[in-house]
Amino acid sequence: MGLIARAALLALLAQSAVAATATAPVGFFAEHTAGPWPLSEFAPPAGARAPSHVFEGRLHLGESLPGGGFRVLLDRYGDARSDGGAARRLPGLDIELVQDGDVLIPAARGPLHSSHPQWEFVIEPGRVWDQDGDGEWTRAALPFALEERNANCMHNGVLTFLFGTGGRISHVAFEIAHETCAYFQFDAWGLVQARYEPQVSPRRAALVAAWGRESVGRIPTRPIATLAVDHPGVDAAQFGSAAEVKPADMTLYGVLVDGVHYTGGCNTRFGPYPYCDELDLPSYSVAKTLVGGIAAMRAAAIDPAVPAMPIARLVPECAGGGWDGVTVADALNMATGHYESDADQADEGNADLLPFFLAEDHATRIRFACRHYPRRVEPGERWVYHTSDSYLLGTALAAWYRGRSGAGADFFQGLLVVPIWQGLGLSPTAAATRRTRDAVRQPFTGYGLTLKRDDVVKLARFLVAGDGDIGGQPVIDPVMLRAGLERDPARPGLRADSDTLRYRNAFWAWNAQQTLGCAAPVWIPFMSGFGGIIVALLPNGIVYYYFSDGGAFSWARAVREADRIHPLCRSGR
Repeated sequence: MGLIARAALLALLAQSAVAATATAPVGFFAEHTAGPWPLSEFAPPAGARAPSHVFEGRLHLGESLPGGGFRVLLDRYGDARSDGGAARRLPGLDIELVQDGDVLIPAARGPLHSSHPQWEFVIEPGRVWDQDGDGEWTRAALPFALEERNANCMHNGVLTFLFGTGGRISHVAFEIAHETCAYFQFDAWGLVQARYEPQVSPRRAALVAAWGRESVGRIPTRPIATLAVDHPGVDAAQFGSAAEVKPADMTLYGVLVDGVHYTGGCNTRFGPYPYCDELDLPSYSVAKTLVGGIAAMRAAAIDPAVPAMPIARLVPECAGGGWDGVTVADALNMATGHYESDADQADEGNADLLPFFLAEDHATRIRFACRHYPRRVEPGERWVYHTSDSYLLGTALAAWYRGRSGAGADFFQGLLVVPIWQGLGLSPTAAATRRTRDAVRQPFTGYGLTLKRDDVVKLARFLVAGDGDIGGQPVIDPVMLRAGLERDPARPGLRADSDTLRYRNAFWAWNAQQTLGCAAPVWIPFMSGFGGIIVALLPNGIVYYYFSDGGAFSWARAVREADRIHPLCRSGR
């Protein structure tokens, strides 16, 4: 798949350009037999030239053409066969795009609502260029992800097409080459019918300005290998170590040290992903901290009475179900006293939880959260992991926020996106979250954020600072934050799965004392997500994260190496 594949692809694109001059562009990739291609073919090559055409208008994707491929690598639950094999087909797409120089900017970011039974598109900013072999045409590429409907798996790919004047466009070629998904993995490639509807966008100036702020405002990055240059003696290979996470399972990883974001990974089965800054990442249960935890701390900063408010008063569906005395703080700490079994992850791994996860309406989800688990002990005493408790927390916060701000107020936007996400300069992609598909549109709270790696590091940097400030202004309750970060000895977290794990205010914490050989406990707060996602907030100010899907939650090597940069032991060893 070297020069021969490249020559074939160029020839087919040129053939498409000729066909696209017809009323109905046909023939693009008509002889498409060479896929899949190296992903490098979806990026500007050496010698690419500035684009000679400007794309501004709507891109419509229609039916797939014969000749593509869909290769299942892992399918634990039969997703490839369900809904008549719908997973093998792309959803339709109708999206506005504007061009700024060589950047192609989608007007809508985050998951795009779709009637497709399996997928929703997430489209990110891409590139536009001219290159040899394309004749009078300009080429465009857009990184994208297919996000599982009602869930959080991400299947990352790129699409490319040629366009010219007067709305001329080729069919679109696409390729999916990687994912962050523990149960459904596949390669897909092919051609899709396309239509280009040129139109002047009234939002062009705003979209270009927003992209400028987003791209310029990113934390500076360097390749992970340069960590050893900047910090002599450090073994950069201990971050994202293959001994802890298999390379085939790793999406990407990084470490923030002294304001520099060192990045690694971003490999796919068809070569390096060419738009790693734009690669979409699932949050899974990292959202329990970023949505549930931060929103609760934001609410407490506004009204200190919120953590002690009764759940049953805010969520009428829970009234009379053994919820007396259970507070917002108890739901945040997963210590409601309601559970079937307190064995490690027993309730969360039970098949009877499936109706909760599969439900697309709020009524079904909140009924499960309020009624499914019986009252066993007093609230606040025992930690039992429940995603349904996070949903209950989000429902309670939504009710409190509507009571304060009006019936149409949305707690995700009002408590998080406007004051915090925008204050930190997060991407527009992070401003959307998974919600119920009904009039309530309740945020899932326990999972469902879509993030970029810059978003992850900005949020982690904000939290690890421990003061809850943005620009010197407090935005979240610092007492709750310090307790979550295990910096308040008077408010330790509840024992979680073992004596070395705690949980408080939606933060996990791991005691690394034995790993580091320290004389005293060293509690490291972290966020964790299904499949193998870790965002660690080290007490020395270093942030380490990785996104993977092989079920590995191992990061002791990274902690030991971070200790060599800035010591973690309080005194002595």
